[in-house]
Amino acid sequence: MQKITIQDFLKKKREKQKITLLTAYDYPFAKIVDEAGIDGIIVGDSVGMVVQGLETTLPVTMDEMVYHTKIVSRAVQNSMVIGDLPFMSYQTSVADGVKNAGRFLKEAGASAVKIEGGAEVAEHIRAMTRSDIPVMAHIGLTPQSIHRMGGYKVQGKTEASAKRLLEEAHIAEDAGAFSLLLEAIPMGLAKKITEELSIPTIGIGAGPHCDGQVLVLHDVIGLFERFLPKFAKRYTNLKESAFEAIKEYKEEVEKGVFPSEEQSFK
Repeated sequence: MQKITIQDFLKKKREKQKITLLTAYDYPFAKIVDEAGIDGIIVGDSVGMVVQGLETTLPVTMDEMVYHTKIVSRAVQNSMVIGDLPFMSYQTSVADGVKNAGRFLKEAGASAVKIEGGAEVAEHIRAMTRSDIPVMAHIGLTPQSIHRMGGYKVQGKTEASAKRLLEEAHIAEDAGAFSLLLEAIPMGLAKKITEELSIPTIGIGAGPHCDGQVLVLHDVIGLFERFLPKFAKRYTNLKESAFEAIKEYKEEVEKGVFPSEEQSFK
């Protein structure tokens, strides 16, 4: 199977085939996600919360994102790898945004980048696409804007805010984004946006009508327990399995059961 490209995303949109994405942040899990046949891996700045133990994504640095994207890319054979531009890696200027986006492709082996925002980052998207950097735009609940939004709240619930998000979706498409991530918006609004755009929409808390879906891997496999968003689904509980394995190891060492002759050299 060949590497998934933006053309495959667009083809799936035209043919009404759902697109699957997950986050990943390291080699072992990226390899599993890739082998499972997931279309795309977003190396999200959510690494700050689910791996680094931070309260928000805001402290995550560009160097950290390049590091994690590099090791994910090393593991992947087929999935499209998308690097997530962290807070203050593009807000300072269009030039900074293009330079940092380019690092994902040049240094980290990604095939595309994700950027939060709509109208305010339209020029960034244009400049990146002119530089042959494919861009996934991200509107709705944008975690880097939590202080302005007053927390992690559903967006687009009023008529005015829904109209604004629909406008921002079109602006992102017109600027050259190859896809649009919709986070925490009403499913009716997500359906309308999906129907009006020619580029695929990727939902996370945006209902079933998007062209594709993405979730944070650690929510899916039960490795993040601080909270489980309403839109997430836990498919297994690896934390529980790991806890039992580690507990059994501890007991065997304390009782002198491990290591046995089988795990010893003669």
